[in-house]
Amino acid sequence: MERISAAHALTPNGWEQNVTIAIEGGRIASVERMEASPARFVDLRLHAPVNLHSHAFQRAMSALAEARETEIGESFWTWRRTLYHFLDKLVPNQVEAIAALAFMEMLEAGYGAVVEFHYLHHGLGGAPYDDPAEMAAHIVAAAQAAGIGLTLLPVLYMHGGCDYRPLSGVQQRFGNNMESFARLHDASRRHIRHAYPDYAIGVAPHSLRAVDPGSLNDVTTLASKDEKIHIHLAEQEAEIRETLAHLGARPVEWLLQHQDIGPRWCCVHCTQMTAQETQALAASGAVAGLCPITEANLGDGIFNAVEFAAAGGRFGIGSDSNVHITLFEELCLLEYSQRLRDHSRAALAQAGRSTGRVLYETALAGGAQAAARDSGSISPGAVADLVALTSDNEWLCGRVGDPALDSLIFSGRGRNCVRDVWSAGRHVVKEGRHVARDRIVGNFIRVMQTLSQDFPL
Repeated sequence: MERISAAHALTPNGWEQNVTIAIEGGRIASVERMEASPARFVDLRLHAPVNLHSHAFQRAMSALAEARETEIGESFWTWRRTLYHFLDKLVPNQVEAIAALAFMEMLEAGYGAVVEFHYLHHGLGGAPYDDPAEMAAHIVAAAQAAGIGLTLLPVLYMHGGCDYRPLSGVQQRFGNNMESFARLHDASRRHIRHAYPDYAIGVAPHSLRAVDPGSLNDVTTLASKDEKIHIHLAEQEAEIRETLAHLGARPVEWLLQHQDIGPRWCCVHCTQMTAQETQALAASGAVAGLCPITEANLGDGIFNAVEFAAAGGRFGIGSDSNVHITLFEELCLLEYSQRLRDHSRAALAQAGRSTGRVLYETALAGGAQAAARDSGSISPGAVADLVALTSDNEWLCGRVGDPALDSLIFSGRGRNCVRDVWSAGRHVVKEGRHVARDRIVGNFIRVMQTLSQDFPL
């Protein structure tokens, strides 16, 4: 049993002082109050949230699509051309090295676990591997190398659009029919079963553009009742037009009409919702998976967070394209986007809870729900995903309680603040540095040097 202590900890009872947390078997065994604070107590202790939406391999193409290629301007769709060119080169060992770096950076940023939305399944040219979950096995290996908690989501990707056009080019590396996807999912489950005990699996129909209605029914039936279902939804204006033309409704509207949307679901992005859709999705109990940095990078739009939260909606935070992996800046940008749109301040604050605390606690609960991970609070029985913060720096300067969280998110944005991180009791970040940083970074650099021969890095 390991015992870790803090002068201040955010628990389900609010901020508590002089707390000792016992960890056993990867879970929190007890949370106890001490009479006095030993001199070497860490200043602040928080539960580490789940990164609920990641495409880890995209970390290697970070910032490689920032040039203008056309006179009419860049968009998600021109960015995707760069992505596809990049994907035409990757092999399994390279994906593992890239994913390990992304997972390491997530831990150093204060995340305790990740939900990997994994759609790169086949070899170059779309040739299947002997093990249909070959690529998934390398994602699992990367997560274990970094020591991060993992919920793996094999992605069903069938069509090139709502008109059911066949996949072409590099998209063939994503593609499966229901029969081959069932084999992929079963093989992925076997790899998860032989990994860390806190690892889990779910399913991810990629989007309404990539999965037809009948197959959407099939894939939700394929998932066992304890597996989560994630889907990209209402991210782009072009997606809205396409679903209106072919399905007769907007994406959120259509999904709510045709699926039993509830707590099992995580709808990712939802940056293109009407007020009515916002209210209805909030009432469903599904988690909205928000990725503010990627959504800003791709020009997706602004999620209706104020209205969604007021209606009781649940949300979590993800790093998506991994263009910049930083937990606290994701939360800051989410809040700032609401202020810019509405000309307001403290948009998501509540009576008795500051903006930073609302953001953090909501992301904790939403991420745990979306990952099917028994985490989200410093309480006995919870998975021991913990982050230790030091306030002896220029950003926090000894602040505690809600002002510390506000300073962490809006001032320091996590810089020089994350000291230690545990994932299911695995002590993977010590003194602000991942325990395997040198090896993981070295592997990543070697992969990037190889890729640079074929890609304009």
